[in-house]
Amino acid sequence: MTNNQPFDLNLSDDQRMTRESLQRFAQDVLRSHSREADEATAVPADFYARSLELGLTLMPIPEALGGAGAARSPISNMLAIEDLAWGDMSLALGAVTPLSFVNTLLDQGSQAQQEKYLPRLAGESFIAASVALMEPRARFEASELRTTARREGSGYVLNGEKSLVALGLSAELLLVVVQLQDEEGTAAFIVERGTAGVSAMREETMGLKALELARIRFEEVQVEASARLGEDEKAFDLQRLVDLARIGTCALAVGTCQAVLDYVVPYVNERKAFGEPIAQRQSVAFMVANMAIELEGMRLLTWRAASRAEQGLDFHKEAYLARVLCAEKAMEIGSNGIQLLGGHGFIREHLVELFYRNLRAIGLLEGAAII
Repeated sequence: MTNNQPFDLNLSDDQRMTRESLQRFAQDVLRSHSREADEATAVPADFYARSLELGLTLMPIPEALGGAGAARSPISNMLAIEDLAWGDMSLALGAVTPLSFVNTLLDQGSQAQQEKYLPRLAGESFIAASVALMEPRARFEASELRTTARREGSGYVLNGEKSLVALGLSAELLLVVVQLQDEEGTAAFIVERGTAGVSAMREETMGLKALELARIRFEEVQVEASARLGEDEKAFDLQRLVDLARIGTCALAVGTCQAVLDYVVPYVNERKAFGEPIAQRQSVAFMVANMAIELEGMRLLTWRAASRAEQGLDFHKEAYLARVLCAEKAMEIGSNGIQLLGGHGFIREHLVELFYRNLRAIGLLEGAAII
């Protein structure tokens, strides 16, 4: 398959049934608790236990390690994120964050690491696990990390600070991406909760308020060499992790933008001004049409990148283009949704302002939703 060939947009029967289940969950659970969770800046008490019943984390874990043993599918993961984000981006990202840890471990972890950690994540209780990549500075670039690891004795010592870490306060397991101090390149280390030298504080944000986003500091944190991700210290593929995460972030954008569009269409058809629905005004109709066009462009680029990832083809360019488009157009769609509601777009009675605030995060997140 070359870059110029089409890709298959047909879903399997299993994918269609899974989407129906996820869409019901998004409507009945995520959307119904969306405003409540945003106001409380916390998820409902039983949310993560209920999200565990979806089986997203369980599915790719091998049967021998307590999982369902399903083939890992970037397409299916991307579709799941899109469907859940339609309900609420904060709750969706919280629900799939442990899956990011699982996928990375399956993708680049050693057999010993998989055997040690995956059974814990395949259990009946929700285990918070996350990936810590971003750092608190302007114009963050994943290839220029300031969090470091240096060799000391038989292990490593980590120093630095990570920001916007999903589930960062409660994470039992953290995959920390660092710059190696004594050799070229980057690496990732698994850091368990309670490790000396690790401290965390919650970050207050404009959007994603229900998600537990944290800034985590590592001060002379000692870890064993076995905590370094991979087999025999083979090179860690940071770009692959970033590209897979970008597809996941784009899926969050697509799902949330679909929620914006689904909200404003009935509104402009029912809202009357000067005796007629405002949808009959050309400027309104054109704005809605443009939102739908840009959304389809976002969706197709995201699906294409996920399709190439699933086929084992190079997908770096496709993931990058999808993220560039989604970061720009998601913000535009969110802003236009506010504009179409007029004064109602400014008040909290309508969910569009919540969608808008959450969409502001699309251009910022790196390494948050690894498919």
